Amino acid sequence: MKTIALFALALLVIPATVAAGPVRVKDDAGLRRALAAAKPGSVILIAPGTYSGGVSAKGLTGKKNRPIVIAGADPKKPPVFSGGNVGIHLSAAAWVELRDLVVEKAKHNGLNLDDGGTADDPAHHVTLRRITVRDVGPRGNRDGIKLSGLDDFLVADCVLERWGSGGSGVDMVGCHDGEIVGCTFRNAGGPSGNGVQAKGGSRDVKVRHCRFERAGGRAVNIGGGTGLPYFRPRKPGYEAKDITVEDCVFVGSMAPVAFVGVDGGIVRHNVIYRPEKWVARILQETTGEDFIACRNGRFERNIVVFRSDEVRTAVNVGPGTKPKTFTFAENLWFCVDRPGASRMSLPVPEKRGVYGKDPRFLAPEKGDFRLEAKSPAKGYGPRPR
Repeated sequence: MKTIALFALALLVIPATVAAGPVRVKDDAGLRRALAAAKPGSVILIAPGTYSGGVSAKGLTGKKNRPIVIAGADPKKPPVFSGGNVGIHLSAAAWVELRDLVVEKAKHNGLNLDDGGTADDPAHHVTLRRITVRDVGPRGNRDGIKLSGLDDFLVADCVLERWGSGGSGVDMVGCHDGEIVGCTFRNAGGPSGNGVQAKGGSRDVKVRHCRFERAGGRAVNIGGGTGLPYFRPRKPGYEAKDITVEDCVFVGSMAPVAFVGVDGGIVRHNVIYRPEKWVARILQETTGEDFIACRNGRFERNIVVFRSDEVRTAVNVGPGTKPKTFTFAENLWFCVDRPGASRMSLPVPEKRGVYGKDPRFLAPEKGDFRLEAKSPAKGYGPRPR
């Protein structure tokens, strides 16, 4: 009897539920079943192979310490989602992580994450890690990754290649408190495209340690032009606020950076190499009594290398803006073909700028923008990650 009693007591202290192992899927039907059954703590591992695009799920909800994870089973051989109007669409997700996936040949957007149309109840805590999105569109406003109404997010170590001619590698509408870090953007489809765009009331977003190679007409568009029904919150008074772009490398683009209808933004510690027309732009595309004029941008500690036959005006200023509220400080400027012409006119006088000194990159023709040991640009440009 004593033995039976001890056994019964042991049963009482065993947890009522034991965490299940990962769900392994190897075909489209298996993935649909796994998504339908996902709950906090679920891990869905997708075998290598090609899967149909057009995957969608609404309301995937994990918890803070138990996110729902959707990942390639073998990071060295990530599954490929090919085709569909949208490669993968998650609506009203929370505490979800996607990693080690490839999305290609979607007609509209590669990845689409949104709040399900409930502007006052954003999707949140979504992580995208080591995802490749390529060959989207190719024409029109087609985005690699579309984020609408998403808060507290991370896009890390992703690769975006060849998105739509008028779209963005990552397009944010009404997104807040997020970070894009360690990503590569290359070969946008046309001059109307962007590498990264933050608009529609976006706020407190950081773009860090990214690389932009011919990433559209405006490689990073801080702000933009958004239809009034799509703002989140509804009437923020700005397209974007407090956006930071730092420690990045820009190669080409008509304008590597544009401030468009913003209320504060920082561009600092970047390399800007051979821009095609301007170094930066200050513009206003959304107007009305509820919107501030573009103001309070900061451009600091960047290395800017350009040619005089490509860049004749450093900063393009459009009407309806407040360029005198901008700050330019401690940037290093070098004109490759005419070092004596390295100092260009800016909207306001620069503080402690450096002009005409070759930063001495290791191999810029090969895309290596690290500095030689005796470079005069030490302390400028990207800092270690």
